[in-house]
Parts: sequence; C-alpha cells; structure tokens
Amino acid sequence: MGKIKIFTDSTSDLSKEIIEKNNISIVPLGVIFGDDLYKDGENITTVELYKKVGELKQLPKTNAPAPGDFHKAFEPFVNDGYDIVYISLSSHLSATYQNALLAKDMFPQGRINVVDSGNLSTGIGILVLKAVGFANQGLSALEIVDKITALVPKVRTEFVIDTLEYLHKGGRCSTVQKFAGGLLKIQPAVKVVEGKMQPSQKFRGKRVKALNGIISTILKDKGNLDLDYVLIPQSLAKEGAQYVVEKIQQELPEIKQIITTEAGCVISSHCGPNTVGLSYIVK
Repeated sequence: MGKIKIFTDSTSDLSKEIIEKNNISIVPLGVIFGDDLYKDGENITTVELYKKVGELKQLPKTNAPAPGDFHKAFEPFVNDGYDIVYISLSSHLSATYQNALLAKDMFPQGRINVVDSGNLSTGIGILVLKAVGFANQGLSALEIVDKITALVPKVRTEFVIDTLEYLHKGGRCSTVQKFAGGLLKIQPAVKVVEGKMQPSQKFRGKRVKALNGIISTILKDKGNLDLDYVLIPQSLAKEGAQYVVEKIQQELPEIKQIITTEAGCVISSHCGPNTVGLSYIVK
C-alpha cells in the first residue's frame, strides 16, 4: 500500500496541535490589506487581523492559493512517493478548489486527489480528521476520496455571529440583506447549505439564547450522529465556545471527541469577532 499524505487549506481552522499530531499539511489562503499580502496562519494571526481592521477601518480581501502554490506544496511529497488527498474550501466560496485542480494536472495521473468539502472552517476540518483516520486504517487514496466524498453532504455546520456586517461587506452571504433587519439588534446564525452560506436563525436578547439555538440544532440530530467528532470553532469567543462544549458534553456524553479551535484569519474576516460555530456529521 502506498504512502498517503492528507492536505487541506488554512480555512479548515484546525489547531497547530491537531495539525502536527496528525501530520496534516496546510496550504494557506491570502489575506490582503491594501498592497500588503499576508498568509493566513503564517504571518498574521486572528488577533492581529482584527487589530488591523480597527486601525484601517476596512475589512481585508482574501484570495485563493495560486496553482503554483499548490504545486510547490505538493511536489516534495509526490517526489517522496506519497499519494496526496487534498480537501478544499467549498468551490462555491473560493477559487481554491479550481486552482488545486489545475495543480493536480501538473503531476502524473492519480498522484493528487482533490475533494471539494462543500464547506468551510471546521466543516472542512472534521472531514480532514476523518480522512486521517481512513489513512491510518490503510485505505488507498482513492478509497479515502470515495469515503470523504460520501460524507460531504452529511456535514452540518452552523455559526452564531454578533453582526452580519462582515458577511455583508465580504459578499459571502447573498441573502444577508433580506435577513438582517436591524443588524445591531439581533444575533444571527448562519449555516452552510450546498456549499454556500445562508442565514438560518436569528436571536434577540442575551447571547446564551443564540448559543442554545445552535446547540438545539445538533440535539435534533441526536439519534443520527457520527460519534467520532464534534468541532467548535470560535473567533475571540472562548467563553461562548466553552459554554457550547459543556452543554454538548452534558446532553451527548457519547460523543468521543469535542474539539474547540480558533478560527483563522480568512474565516474571521468574513464572520467577525465573537463568532462561535458547530460542525458535526450525521449518518
């Protein structure tokens, strides 16, 4: 059986500890302020991103890795005998997937395998962790691709955010204006549907109501859960994330791993501070 290398991009929002422990390779997306290009997670952090937003009074632009960036990342592993499985940010949200396909064609057939996650943040991350598990079981790259592709429509991802301002200005949520009403008066939830972000719920009042709202989503799937992982990303919202962790631990003690992560710069630039998310897989 050939050697397998699992790749993803920085929007998967996996922690450095998880990445290192599972030998995952990351291709970073770009974050652009004016003429300055930063690599998500490499030379800019989420805290630094928000500091720049405050100083410059503008949101950054984000950009996909170029085909050449993927080629540079993949080449050493192909030369070392690995077959690569790369799980990308949703093709509906970025050119990242298409650029990875262009890079794929620069290598011999079958060496690079590209999967469109149809998701973002830990909705990608949870698929990456499943792929690592399949690789550890000795599955081939094609077998891993088949299994991950079958899981893509079964991933559920939802976020509670403080304001739709970031999504509105970033153009990542086409129905945001109709949903928003008074942007500052509600705490909206956004979910991923068929690879795109769309408003799902809105809450008035205390923050805990919004957090309980996304918790109720996973509880509705209580009898139909993949029990391996639940992932909870947060962007400057550690207390909210911990609340969600504790509630899910109480309600769903059978979940094997509940993992909190810090949202990276690309996801944070679209969702904004005080965001808490939830990703899981249904059977």
